[in-house]
Amino acid sequence: MSTLVNDLKDKWEALKAENPHLRIRNAAAELGVSEAELLATSVGEGVTVLKPEFQNILAEVEQLGKVMALTRNEECVHERKGVYLNGDFSSPHAQLFVGEDIDLRIFLNHWKFAFAVVEGDKKSLQFFGKDGLALHKIYLTKESNEAAFDEMAEKYKADEQNGSFDFEKAALKAEEKPDTEIDVEGFQKAWTNLKDTHDFFMMTRKFGVSRTQALRLAPEGFAKKIESSKVVNVLEDASEKELPIMIFVGNRGIIQIHTGNVKKTLWHQQWFNVMDPD
Repeated sequence: MSTLVNDLKDKWEALKAENPHLRIRNAAAELGVSEAELLATSVGEGVTVLKPEFQNILAEVEQLGKVMALTRNEECVHERKGVYLNGDFSSPHAQLFVGEDIDLRIFLNHWKFAFAVVEGDKKSLQFFGKDGLALHKIYLTKESNEAAFDEMAEKYKADEQNGSFDFEKAALKAEEKPDTEIDVEGFQKAWTNLKDTHDFFMMTRKFGVSRTQALRLAPEGFAKKIESSKVVNVLEDASEKELPIMIFVGNRGIIQIHTGNVKKTLWHQQWFNVMDPD
């Protein structure tokens, strides 16, 4: 383990001593590093570096049984318990798991690092991008097959276990083209004629617009901007009226989808939560 890694490990240990309940993502932000960089300081101490054979690893996740899938971004965290069923890796563009509980769209071209992590009685598979930002995590539950996890961790264990990695700086968000450079009329016509919602992304790429820019330039009546606080109202109303909804939570490496009812909702500190069991 390099001197830099040891120095970071010491800083993290000191930070944990001051705030033992601080989550690793928040600790990484406070220390000015990525989550994967911080996790790598514990390689050999509950953290195992895995070979970047993401498709092969994911293809075997079903044997873990019921697990908890976690996907997040800066604004939202989505946790869902279930079994990874119906994995489809036939497309080079997006890989799928389509089940009643675990419903994912995966973009493996953005995945770079993988770890098997044991923290006390918690075991997980964790996946990160080239900048060390977390993309997806799979946590074992009381109903999971721990023996299968241990076998996978050993099977995909990387040859190098020294905790030193080449992380890239997080990419800056691409700037939008000015609206004046967009074929707005053509874009709106294409949207009006759209037959399948899954073609929306390719349509935005064709016209060179970002997703939010597309919503702003949408044909009249197709999109309406609302205050971000209204998301809470939507979830509360859906819960009260027992209205099934779909929620998409994503980052550049994966989209995790909830389909169905939301029941118990509440505020906890600055987070608004849906506290349903699975």
